[in-house]
Amino acid sequence: MKKNLVFQTDFGLVDGAVCAMYGVANTVDPDLKIYDLTHDIPQYNIWEASYRLRQTINYWPEGTVFVSVVDPGVGSARRSVIAKTSRNQYIITPDNGTLTHIKKGAGIASVHIFDEKANKLPSAGESYTFYGRDIYAYTGARLAAGLIDFDTFGEEVPLDTVTELPIIPSYQEESRVVGMIDVLDVRFGNLWSNIDHNLFHQLDVGHGDRLEVSIRNDTRNVYKNTMVFARSFASVAIGEPVIYINSLENVGVAINQGSFAKAYSIGTGSNWHISFKKL
Repeated sequence: MKKNLVFQTDFGLVDGAVCAMYGVANTVDPDLKIYDLTHDIPQYNIWEASYRLRQTINYWPEGTVFVSVVDPGVGSARRSVIAKTSRNQYIITPDNGTLTHIKKGAGIASVHIFDEKANKLPSAGESYTFYGRDIYAYTGARLAAGLIDFDTFGEEVPLDTVTELPIIPSYQEESRVVGMIDVLDVRFGNLWSNIDHNLFHQLDVGHGDRLEVSIRNDTRNVYKNTMVFARSFASVAIGEPVIYINSLENVGVAINQGSFAKAYSIGTGSNWHISFKKL
C-alpha cells in the first residue's frame, strides 16, 4: 500500500526547486499523495527543521514518509539516513542534527544509512548540489511507493551514532522554572519554550495567576516583567502579554494580536533562556 510523502526544506517557493522534487516523486509513482510540511525553514537552520518535524509528526499516520532537506553540508562526507520512528513513520534526511527532537521526543526505533551514489536519480548526471531532488525526494518516493523496503534498505547503525544538536533541559529551581526558547510561532511572533506543562504546574499556578517572566541571551538580560497565565490570547486585552500552554503542551509567551519576538528582538536556540517565577 502506498504511503503519504511529506516534504520539508529551506528552499522557499520562489523558484523551481520544490516543484522539481514533486516532479521526481510523480515520475517514480504518479499515484503518490504528496504534501508539504514547510519550505520556509530559515536557510541552513537545522535546529528549526528538527523542531518542525517534532511539531508535526505525531499527527500523521503510521507509514508516512517525511523527507527533510536542510543541508548546508550537501556533497560532504555527512551521512544520508532513513530513521524509523517509534510510531512506524519514516524520515529521510541528512544526518546533521535534523533528527534531534524526534529522538528526544517521539522516539526513534532504528536508523539505516544508505549509499548516496547507488540511490541517486539516474538523470541527475554530474550534479552534486541538489540532493533534495536527486537523492532524498527520489528515495522518499520509492519508499512511499513500496519500491524499496526499510528493513532491507541500507545498513542499520547504532542510534547513539546519529548526530544530535545540543538541547538544554528545562528544570525547576525553588519558586521558578527555567528553560530555553526553542522556536517561534513564526507568523505571530509567539515564543515557544521547552518547559512542558507538567513542570510548569509544579509551581502550583492556575489561570489568572501572575508570574515574573525573565528572558536573557547568554548573560545579557533582555526582558523582565510580570504577566498573567491564561487559557488563551483573548483572555487579555489587545496588546497585553500573556503566558499560555501551546499546542505542544509547552509554555508559550505572546502578545495578544502582536509579535512578542519583534517587540523585544527575541531569538531562539540554546543561548536564549526563559524563566517563570510565581509571585
